[in-house]
Order: sequence, then C-alpha cells, then structure tokens
Amino acid sequence: MNGALKTCAALAVMHGALCCGPARADWRDDIGTFRIGIVAEPGAGNTVPGLALLTQSFTNALGMKVEFVVARDYAALIEAQANARIQYAIYSATAYATALQRCGCVEPLVAPVDSDGAAGIRSVLLTRDGKLSGLAAMETHRIAMPPADSVGGSLLPLVELAAEHAKITEDAPFLIHADSASAAETMLVDGQADATFGWVRAAADGQPLLSGGTQARLEAAGLSPSALQVVWMSGLLRYGPHAVRSDLDAEARRRLTVFLTNLKSTTPDVYDLLESKHSGGFLTVAPKDYAPAEAIVRQVLLDGSRQ
Repeated sequence: MNGALKTCAALAVMHGALCCGPARADWRDDIGTFRIGIVAEPGAGNTVPGLALLTQSFTNALGMKVEFVVARDYAALIEAQANARIQYAIYSATAYATALQRCGCVEPLVAPVDSDGAAGIRSVLLTRDGKLSGLAAMETHRIAMPPADSVGGSLLPLVELAAEHAKITEDAPFLIHADSASAAETMLVDGQADATFGWVRAAADGQPLLSGGTQARLEAAGLSPSALQVVWMSGLLRYGPHAVRSDLDAEARRRLTVFLTNLKSTTPDVYDLLESKHSGGFLTVAPKDYAPAEAIVRQVLLDGSRQ
C-alpha cells in the first residue's frame, strides 16, 4: 500500500472510531426518573386519584420512568421544583409566579380552559343604575372590595389600577372592605355601596363570558342585567399552568406538549383525573400570559417588605 492509501486508510479508521464511539447520553438517562409535583387535595393526604393510570400515561408519553410527588402545599411544591427535585409542577397562576420569583427556573407549558372556552378571569368594577360614572369619580363614592386575599376582587384590581395610575390603594378611604366576596356583592344589592370590585370569566382573547363570576351572582341575587354597568375591567389572568423547569430537554417538552394538548380528545378519562376543575382541555401558554400574576406577586412581596 502506497503512502497516500495508508493515509486514507488511517483517516477512515479514525472516522469510524469517532462515529462508532460511545453515544451521547440520552436526556432520559440524564433525568433518571421524571418527577411530577402536585398539591394534595384537602383531606386527601398523599393520595392522588387514578395515580396508576396517570403515571402510566405520562410514562408512555415520555418513554421513561415517571413518579408523582404529592406536596402538602404550594410552598413545598415551589421549593421542590426550585431545587430540581421535580421537573414538572401543576400550579395556580400566583403560585407559578411565586416559583418564577423564587428561582427564575420555571416556564409554563400548558394551561386548562373551560368547556365554553374560558381561559381565566378578569377583574371588574361594577356599578348599578349608573351611580359611578368612571374611575375618576371613585373618591366621592362608596366602593365595596372583597378581602385582601381575593385575587380577582382585590389583588388584581389594585395592581392593575396602580399601573394605570388610578388613585387607589388598599387603605383608600372610599373603599369598604368586606369580609367576603358575597358580602361585597350584598353591599351593592342593598345600596350600602355604589360599586363593587369582582371578576368575570373570560376567553383566551380576553372576551368576557356571561356565565359565572360577580355579575352573574348579582343577577342571581335579584339585580336586573340592565341595571348593572362595568366601569372598568382588568387584563386576563390565566388559569394556573403546568410548568416545567427551564433546563428541561426540548424533546421532553415537545412530547409533553403533544401529550397534554391532545389528552382531552384522546383519553378524556385521564384528562379528568389530571384536571378536574376545567373541562375544556389544555392550550399551550407562554411566560407573557402570566405577566398579571407576576405583577401581583411582586406587589405582595413589596407590601410584605414594608411591614
């Protein structure tokens, strides 16, 4: 064999060695066991209805071992995902935003919708018989507000109105703080208040839906639909997402997204086990969809630091 042929043969051997060497570790090997975190239902302990079927369904979707981890509350769930003990978690909107604030290491994947297309809620300021003409007139009227822990009736409106430079704070003298959402509604019905903060269900495009929410409850309490007027409405606060760690492999994300967005139509019984509150299926979501929830969490943390 001449020198040129020897060189080519040597290169061929080297190329074969490079191609046939140990393959890069698969993302499944890197993870080992894919762990999904979920908050326990009140009184359910560590049990998850349909656990075996849920586990098998995710196992089939990912092609790897899957375990469910039941957390006692959202705080424990957030810590588990922040510390990479779980790769996937099912959150409320504000719990997701808290997790993002905690570690910056989570991203929303999908979120549920209702059968009529509702994807979340919008806060509203409702008046009756035109008593409140607009936001600028709030200071000279009585405005009922649900308790401070009410996301739709208190937290979201305070945050969004502040962003709109409206003159309103939790201790504003024109606010009448009710003990509950229903108590705030009663104040409007009985004439103790000229307007009340509440919420309405809304589609993904923000379109308000008539069923459910404060306006529907007020109408059920006897107020005529024509007597009620919406003075102000917030942006859309999406239902809580299923979120993954930001460092999760792209193929794992793809498999999960395909599995979840098709789950309602392919295996509705599994969907009902995974999502019992919203029966319309899952839609893909992006971080920007939870900007209102992030704003709420930042404000809550700011208020806490001032105390």
